Amino acid sequence: MVVDTISELILKPLTTNEIKPKGWLLRQLQIQAEGLSGNLDKFWPDIKESKWIGGDKEGWERVPYWLDGFIPLAYLLNDDDMKKRAKKYIDAIIHGQEDDGWICPCSKVERERYDMWALFLLLKVLVVYYECSKDERIEEVIYKATKNLDRHIDRFTIFNWASTRWFEMLIPIYWLYERRNEGWLLNLAIKMKAQGFDYQALYENWPYEKPQAFGHWSQMNHVVNQAMAIKSLALFSRISKKEEDMTFAELMIEKLSEYHGTATGIFTGDECLSGNSPIQGTELCSVAEFMYSLEHLIQITGETKWADKLEYIAYNALPATISPDMWTHQYDQLVNQVECSRIEEGSQPFNTNNGEAHLYGLEPHYGCCTSNFNQAWPKFALSAFMTTDKRIACVTLAPSTVETAINDVDVKISLSTDYPFHNKMIFCVNVSEPVEFAFDIRIPGFSSSATVNGADTKSGEFYTISKTWYNEETIEVVLQFETEFIERPENMVAVRRGPLLYSIAIEEEWEMVNYGNEEKLRIFPHCDYELFPKSQWNYGYADKKIEYTFNGVGDIPFSTKEAPIEAKAKVVEIDWPKTNGVVTKVPVDRKPLSQLIKEVTLLPYGCTNLRMTEVPYIDLEK
Repeated sequence: MVVDTISELILKPLTTNEIKPKGWLLRQLQIQAEGLSGNLDKFWPDIKESKWIGGDKEGWERVPYWLDGFIPLAYLLNDDDMKKRAKKYIDAIIHGQEDDGWICPCSKVERERYDMWALFLLLKVLVVYYECSKDERIEEVIYKATKNLDRHIDRFTIFNWASTRWFEMLIPIYWLYERRNEGWLLNLAIKMKAQGFDYQALYENWPYEKPQAFGHWSQMNHVVNQAMAIKSLALFSRISKKEEDMTFAELMIEKLSEYHGTATGIFTGDECLSGNSPIQGTELCSVAEFMYSLEHLIQITGETKWADKLEYIAYNALPATISPDMWTHQYDQLVNQVECSRIEEGSQPFNTNNGEAHLYGLEPHYGCCTSNFNQAWPKFALSAFMTTDKRIACVTLAPSTVETAINDVDVKISLSTDYPFHNKMIFCVNVSEPVEFAFDIRIPGFSSSATVNGADTKSGEFYTISKTWYNEETIEVVLQFETEFIERPENMVAVRRGPLLYSIAIEEEWEMVNYGNEEKLRIFPHCDYELFPKSQWNYGYADKKIEYTFNGVGDIPFSTKEAPIEAKAKVVEIDWPKTNGVVTKVPVDRKPLSQLIKEVTLLPYGCTNLRMTEVPYIDLEK
């Protein structure tokens, strides 16, 4: 293949210099900064004492993972202390770069055994840092490191995680090419694909319709690799210009959803793909990486369906696996999760993870998610608005403001909304002088109907207002949603309304895990917890009429105690036990235990820690 250029993005991302969160989204990012994300460098050895900054702890993916979220978080919040702390790490990393361009913390004799995935990740982070800070050192650092990689892989081809994540390197390669326009960069991109794992061959001859045997582990069906790879050929399509590359994500998501999907829109994978059972886990890293893949698909294709998926994951699967105060998180979340307690080895529901993977804690099971989940909310905030020449698009619906320039005219668009908890949005468009441009507002595909300034419009596409704008104008968007009972395997259903999935809420009791007086790391507030149920869960829906109440968004947007919206549903008790803290995959018997119909509270899935989401519908007339 001979290439001399890359195709343009349909929608170009904006930066922390142009987008600012507001409303509940701002508060969510503040909570993140007050929790683990904003404090890992103060106490967690893998960050605080990493080899990346001259220490002796982990010198591979954890510092880059953490910086990937910490940097945009610091700049979105305009927090001077956080910016200073980020710069400390960037300065140390730049200082550690060797004359030949090698930048990862290992000796020369260790280079041939160093998994270059960490380099791909680090260079992506440096791109993020440049876009936030405009630090003039960064471009040359990336250039030297990329030049070194080009030489390195001629002798030592990529392997292990670098092989299955080869496409992540395309992101800094493209960024550099757009600034330097040097042909060897595109040749390097082609070499990365040639040396990397072939997901297309895997998915066109799909061998993973069912979970593998207990204990089986493979790079080929590793859940985080799949979540990342969803964007792989779409990224490469900027070189190949092939339609089949741009649409490959559709095949991946179709396979993953059919055989391993859940009602949350994410697929299971307690390390490796785990089937479609609601009591199999989904690793938090895969949630964050699926979101990041969807953000790239939006940019490359401009298609609203990817933004629909992105919102659905962000408003459901993401907050559900992190405690409301964001000091603890799970490694694995379960769709039907009635207890989060330690399970003896061999009795856990997970195929490859241990019996603590679903605890809420500092680093349950493994620490990658501790550092990697930090990217999800900040990058989602940055996806709110995107642009092309003479065009601004509102891509994801979250309260935020964009300030940019069109034809040298200052343009400010602010979105005020309690969406996804409420259905109304107010856009305020301000221009410093009259200017012509198009403003695209995404109307979600999961809205049953929608109006813009009172006029009906279509769902699942952009509503475009193309005109000359003057001074200040207000646009009101109102979305309508209908309750859906989504069909799930084993004749189960889940309740969805618009962007939110709903679960039967279970009252919970948090118990701090006592590791003894010698424990110095897992201590409050970054300690581990077991969660136990204090209310029933063994229900089936008895009526399809659901009543919703909007309570307003409080200080904690995804609060379990003061959820912004809740619902009431009619249910009956059925025989549905739990074993070792895990509810059985399906009820033992669907016959009601009595004729008594109860009313229970449903909460948005993202506002739950314990929950029942996929349950049967019981037809009482049969």
